[in-house]
Amino acid sequence: MQERDERGARGSETAPYGDSLERGMAADSVPTTDGRSRNMRAIRRADTAPELRLRRLLHRAGLRYRTDHRLSFAGGNVRPDVVFTRVKVAVFVDSCFWHCCPDHGRRPTHNTSYWDPKLDRNIERDRADDCVLGSAGWQVVRVWEHEDLELAAARVIGRVRARAGGDRAG
Repeated sequence: MQERDERGARGSETAPYGDSLERGMAADSVPTTDGRSRNMRAIRRADTAPELRLRRLLHRAGLRYRTDHRLSFAGGNVRPDVVFTRVKVAVFVDSCFWHCCPDHGRRPTHNTSYWDPKLDRNIERDRADDCVLGSAGWQVVRVWEHEDLELAAARVIGRVRARAGGDRAG
């Protein structure tokens, strides 16, 4: 059994939320169960199933790209899921839940003091990233996880090839 700290948290089991109180979040806004903490730790930031499928389709079409590549600009850093550096196209594969899809995104009804600000920050960051990239001359393609990935890949391929002047650049 792990030792508890002064707040009653057990070791690394609650590590992702350990600094929540210091960041100004209310004590009741922290996920409350060990099961929820395990779920949150298991969520991938990169290499999700839809992202991997999209990348396979792009690669099969002859496009070469960088993945999870940090781009630094005066307005801030941006980390798209797929980056075509030569033609300045950034692709984001957005989860319906985490990015509040207008068709499928559903906000949790429990612990709203935690979830509402968290999801709102995601949306704000998405918009800020789009602005930073657009200001720097990049074209942004956002793909929802529920989209037909064949169609999404065709959209990305079209944008990349159009910006490359029609050749097979990537």
